[in-house]
Amino acid sequence: MTISTKYIGLDVHRDTISIAVADEARNREIRFFGTVANDGEALHKALTSIGKDGATLKVCYESGPCGFVIHRFLTKLGIDCVVISPSSMPRRPNDRVKTDRRDAQTLARLLRAGELTAVWVPDEAHEAIRDVVRARRQAKQELVSAKNTLKSFLLRHDRRFPGKAIWGRMHWRWLSDQRFAFPHQQFVYEEYKRASRNWRSAATAWSRCWPLAPIVTALQALRGIKFIAAVTLVAAIGDLHRFDSPKQLMAWLGLVPAEHSSGTRTRRGELTRTGNAAARAILIESAWQYRYPAREGRALRERNARLPDHIRAIAWKAQTRLCAKFLLRPSALQATKMGQESNASMSGMTRDVFG
Repeated sequence: MTISTKYIGLDVHRDTISIAVADEARNREIRFFGTVANDGEALHKALTSIGKDGATLKVCYESGPCGFVIHRFLTKLGIDCVVISPSSMPRRPNDRVKTDRRDAQTLARLLRAGELTAVWVPDEAHEAIRDVVRARRQAKQELVSAKNTLKSFLLRHDRRFPGKAIWGRMHWRWLSDQRFAFPHQQFVYEEYKRASRNWRSAATAWSRCWPLAPIVTALQALRGIKFIAAVTLVAAIGDLHRFDSPKQLMAWLGLVPAEHSSGTRTRRGELTRTGNAAARAILIESAWQYRYPAREGRALRERNARLPDHIRAIAWKAQTRLCAKFLLRPSALQATKMGQESNASMSGMTRDVFG
């Protein structure tokens, strides 16, 4: 007896999961199983009912705010489950009807047709590092907002710092000496100041037990990439071995030009920006460090002191190549091209660190 395969699409929401089933035969109609509670026990019971005839189950759902909890739950049960990106779902331009039932059926149909691309699912330790990186990025954004609010408050009351460099030691001492006539006004000022100081001291907590810690250390050999930038890149990208070439990594990060070509006409536009925005911004900002002549400053030498010679050699080779590219290429393409070359250097370092 041949064991059939059933393809299952899950439309996941906070409270409910809509389930659709597509049989292995392409001519069979995709049926809607029903809606269950977003609970492990309820989902397991539904999948057990679907596979009671001994069929092999293949499950997929879109990544979203519910994270990868369902993927990990089903993987522990031995059920093949993939998570796909919502942006990779093909949409018909004239399709104006969207329901949970239709979304689940579409997922089941596309999974059976093999037209879905699974995203990389991090383990729980890696996801914890991602949470730290996201928290720090949000803290930095709130820090900027808190500082701007404090400066606006002082300007409204004609309080002007006599020095030049703000947010330094002398500036914070001057802020501490400010007094206002009304107690409630002083309270508002102290609240603004406290918010600025708290976010100013926000730091990134991170574990040395992270399996990708060696690549974070190795990436800091590259000019323009320090600890925070390296952690952000590795947390966003994950295991670089999943990319077959630097070109795939560039496309995943959105550092390739958009293209709309037809016939003999070739038209390329701006960057696609389809990947992780934080990683892409880090690479572009780091790439601008290569507009200066190639050199190893004291801070870079100190970071590289404990690194193996072959990793330092890769970093120096990348620096000389990128600095030369900045001088040779048109100014409008410099940051983009250097970001792409940085990806190639990252891939080379990954091969040397992890083998």
